[in-house]
Amino acid sequence: MPKHEFRNESTYKRLLEAGKEQDFDLLFDAAVVEAKHGFGKTYPMFIAGKEVRSEGRIEERSPIDGTVIGYFQKGNREHAREAIKAAKSAFVAWSNTDYSTRASVFRKVASVFSENKFALAAILSYENGKSRYESVGEVDEAIDFMRYYANEIEINKGFIRKTSMTQSTVKVSAGFQGAPSTRSEKVTIRLAPFGVFGIIAPFNFPVSISVGMSVGAMITGNTVVFKPSASDSKTMLTGLRIYEYMKQGGVPDGVFNYVSGPGPEVGDEMVVSKDVAGIAFTGSRDVGTRMISKSYALGLQKTFVVEMGGKNPVIVSKNAELDDAVSGVASAAFGFDGQKCSACSRVYVHESIKEQFVSKLIEKTRNFKIGNPLEKSVYIGPLISENAYNTYKEAVEKAKETGRILYGGNAVNTGMNGYYVEPTIIEVRHDNELAHKELFVPILSVEGYKDFDNAIDLANDVDYGLTAGLYSKKKREIDQFSKMIEAGTVYINRYTSATTGAIVGLHTFVGWKGSSVNGKGTGSKFYLPQFMREQSMSITK
Repeated sequence: MPKHEFRNESTYKRLLEAGKEQDFDLLFDAAVVEAKHGFGKTYPMFIAGKEVRSEGRIEERSPIDGTVIGYFQKGNREHAREAIKAAKSAFVAWSNTDYSTRASVFRKVASVFSENKFALAAILSYENGKSRYESVGEVDEAIDFMRYYANEIEINKGFIRKTSMTQSTVKVSAGFQGAPSTRSEKVTIRLAPFGVFGIIAPFNFPVSISVGMSVGAMITGNTVVFKPSASDSKTMLTGLRIYEYMKQGGVPDGVFNYVSGPGPEVGDEMVVSKDVAGIAFTGSRDVGTRMISKSYALGLQKTFVVEMGGKNPVIVSKNAELDDAVSGVASAAFGFDGQKCSACSRVYVHESIKEQFVSKLIEKTRNFKIGNPLEKSVYIGPLISENAYNTYKEAVEKAKETGRILYGGNAVNTGMNGYYVEPTIIEVRHDNELAHKELFVPILSVEGYKDFDNAIDLANDVDYGLTAGLYSKKKREIDQFSKMIEAGTVYINRYTSATTGAIVGLHTFVGWKGSSVNGKGTGSKFYLPQFMREQSMSITK
């Protein structure tokens, strides 16, 4: 591939268009068998390139059927401090490594991921219950992030630019603002790395988001302490594979450190440590804001690159292509059990078509197969944990008390040891808590509207502003929605998904309001500068 030319990995799309869908399934099925043969081992942490073990262990089981995936080290504050120290020691050499060399390293890492994509995707499906399509797509996205960011840092020449001021023929006796100089002045303006970044990863995209945040930090010259999800929702084996692939691709020891352990110890130590310059985090708004508040309360002016969830709306106009709207909303609401920060959780549909829309939506949802996500035909797998299941049950009961259930609301007996539930459509008023609180389960609220202006007001009337969608063929409504919607990632008339599925290099994925801190997104030309600070260096000759 020529330098600076970016091309999406797009595994399924490429094979499907080439008439080789069978190859996709054969490769995934073989990887599933291979992955399970390797389960049950005890795995170390890696700090400064060396294996590290702790006194405690964390057992990780698959949400699909309770299969033991492995036993991982229960890292604590001391392990976090050790990893921070290693990352700090590696920072000087890595930050002084030429940006083109760093870009080359991550292109090599991307190739390692590409060679192992089905093996990694199979583990991912076991770990969090994603379908084969979601898992391979996620690994592809991780590869895309690495190649896209490598291109970006090269296109921007390491985010370095030079200016100069020519010497003057006149001289003044004392300096002042704007005074001429008889000597030339050369100025270098650069974005420089901060230092050590703590990377705190979520369970729902443990490969793509983990890689995206980590590579964003490292390719710009920072070093990393990486903590995979290790508490209620565990994805530690994919985290370990990320470490191994980074090392195979040439990331030096100490630049990327893998520490498994609970957030209240490992994660909190990164928040309170004066040697950690920044935190990249994807997760709930409550956790994100608590980290920021705690850091600043201690006088630690860390930089935070965070994405903190959403309560994502879709407006379905009376001028919509109804079948497109039904397909897009159902996919966005119920894909991966709604366990995406970008999932559609609210629909405002014009009252003249509401009954027809709901009827079609129920029929579409009814046809989604629930069960073992490792099987090709299954669209909806298990919830990630018992806590998620309890959230689902509580929300269903509240919907029964304060509104009504239009479809679903029940547990599903699949014969497997996991938390399987029906995708659920509810009708509640906009002022209901269920229309404002991020649930992270497959529950979609539907409400009718009369006036399009009011629909936009309702869509905007939440604390979040991550994704939003519109279905309308009317230009005035499209223009109005485009100008007024308060969300960072917006889709209009998108058949495949109303609010999910940003593609690296095509869309950026960014939140506004309570979904973010600085309103800059991943897969964006503005992403990498968040991991750097600006410096102007003037030399007079």
